[in-house]
Amino acid sequence: MADNPESGSSADTACDVAHGAAKADTVERTLVAVFASPVAGYLLAYGRDLGYTPVLVDPDPQRASAAGAVTTVPELDGSADVVVTDHHRAELGPMLRDALREPARWIGVLGNPRHAGPHVAALTELGVAAADIARVHRPVGLNIGSRTPPEIAIATLAGLIADRNGRPGGFEF
Repeated sequence: MADNPESGSSADTACDVAHGAAKADTVERTLVAVFASPVAGYLLAYGRDLGYTPVLVDPDPQRASAAGAVTTVPELDGSADVVVTDHHRAELGPMLRDALREPARWIGVLGNPRHAGPHVAALTELGVAAADIARVHRPVGLNIGSRTPPEIAIATLAGLIADRNGRPGGFEF
């Protein structure tokens, strides 16, 4: 089908959406950032722009209150993506265990891929089954050399979009 300059539509639905000639399909989805951190702030702000309903979770009542977060992982469904934004927190294991009890679509932990993920030992100590531990993604996001909280958030969201759309990310189509 050729482009139709009079109607402003083409055979490429994505192109039509990008040019405002068609509405994007809206899909209910939730983005849960675990632990109030600079990355979590950018992740949820940018995620809102991408159509996610943002949820911040921090088990520390003082941090939760200061950041407007809830203290426990909420009830989730298969449309939820969960990103743990701090792998140094003592509550890492319990928070991941609780997230793994939910049927979230995707669960991941930020961290340098050159270092062993501390979540494995934390979850193993809590008696979480190996199959459940394997559901946790690490590293998270696309490899763009991100260093700052906004860059890390963008890389993470790009990885979630690629995964949701069944794409590898990067420049290979």
